[in-house]
Parts: sequence; C-alpha cells; structure tokens
Amino acid sequence: MTTLTARTTPALTHARVLRSEWHKLWTVRSTWITVLTAVAFVLGVGILMGATYTSDGGDSDVDTVVLSLYGSQLGGVALAVLGILVTAGEYATGMIRASLTAVPRRLPVLWAKATVYTATVFALSSATALLTFLTAQLFLSDTDQAASLTDDGVLAALAGNAAGVTLLGVLALGLGATLRSVPGAIGAFVGGVLIVPEILGMLPYEAMDTAVRYFPTQAAGALGSATPLPGAASPGTALLALLLWAAAALAVPALLLRGRDV
Repeated sequence: MTTLTARTTPALTHARVLRSEWHKLWTVRSTWITVLTAVAFVLGVGILMGATYTSDGGDSDVDTVVLSLYGSQLGGVALAVLGILVTAGEYATGMIRASLTAVPRRLPVLWAKATVYTATVFALSSATALLTFLTAQLFLSDTDQAASLTDDGVLAALAGNAAGVTLLGVLALGLGATLRSVPGAIGAFVGGVLIVPEILGMLPYEAMDTAVRYFPTQAAGALGSATPLPGAASPGTALLALLLWAAAALAVPALLLRGRDV
C-alpha cells in the first residue's frame, strides 16, 4: 500500500521576503558595477584632494571631512542609480510580476527592497567614508587640514555623510517604484533632486533660500560637515528633513501598489 505524503508550501514570512530581495540585489551585475563605481569615485577623489592640497590654498577654509569626501556627490549619484534599478529595474525586465505573484500582499516586497537597500548602502557608505578620510589624512597630516577621528564632530560628520547618501538613495528607490521606468526615474532624480534646488536657490527671495536648505541634497550636505556650514540647516533638522523626503518617496509607490495593476 502506497502512502501519499502531502507537500506543504513554506509559509511566507517577512524574513523570507527579505532574503529573496537580498539574493536578487547581489545576483545582478548592475549592483556590482554601481557599488564599485561609487567606491571608486569617493576614494579616488578623496586621494586626489589630499595629494594635491596645499596649506593656505583656495580650499583652506573648507571643512576637513567635506574636503576628504568631495567624491560623495558622484558616488551618491551611482548609488541612487542602484536604488532606481532595485525597483524600476524589475519593471523593465518583467520580473516584478513574479515577485508580486509570490507575495500577493505586495507591500512587503517594497518594504523588503527598501530595507535591504538601506542597510547595504549605509554600511557601504560608512566604510567608504571612513577609509577615504583616513587615506586622505595620510596626505593632509602636515597641512592645516590635518585631523583625526577623535576631533570634535569628525565621526558624526562621517556618519552623517553615510546617512545623507543612503537617504538620497532611498528617495531614488521610491522614484523608481513610482515611475516604473529606469530612464524616467533617473531623469526625475537628476532634474528634480539635483538641479531644481540649485535653480530655486538663485532666485532673489529670502523665503526661497530658507526653503532650499531643507531640500534633499542641501540637507545631505549639512549632515556631512564636522563644522556648521554657513546658511545650512542644523544636522538634526537636516536629518529630519531627509527622513521626511525619503518617507514621502516610499509612501507614494506604496499607495499606488495597493490601487493599480502590475
């Protein structure tokens, strides 16, 4: 007599959804390309700034952490592109259908993508910022930009730089999930997040100057300085502003996921 054993499907849990998104992130070539590009930009520019710096030059009044991490602006763009690929990239390949079929409630997929991306980029940005600062200091040790990790505000600025880059990337991830188009989301990020604030800041209105301080890129810049930047928001306020921008960027696709087809 043959006994039939029923096969049971493993329960769908948040941990399994997270593990799935982790595997998807690291098994595509674009992740490695964007990550390595970001690290190369930050470290390369940091070494260049340190190796070419001379005391009492044109950059002598620039904050030491800012000087060392000038490349974060370029590295942040590369990581923002990664955030867009994490969401919009699945729509481009059609893989999103399989993802949402496996997780019918849909929203856990978005939260898992955001969680995996945030943890990965913050860890990567923190390590890169620390390595770049220490490497740049090998060249700056005999200049007026010499500093150490124990100096006031340095560690906070390094962590703030990583937080700023990460939250800008989360904003880009949200744009990708909303627009569902890689070129469209990249254009929206570059135009709306990077360029528009610069244009608005040129307008001769004090209220506009005040508002621009809390735009994403300006707030991220305020987080990455060991000394207060003139005309910038305080680190606490800048962090709050960036968190709100990132939350809004994720709230829009979350609402759309519940109300429209794939």
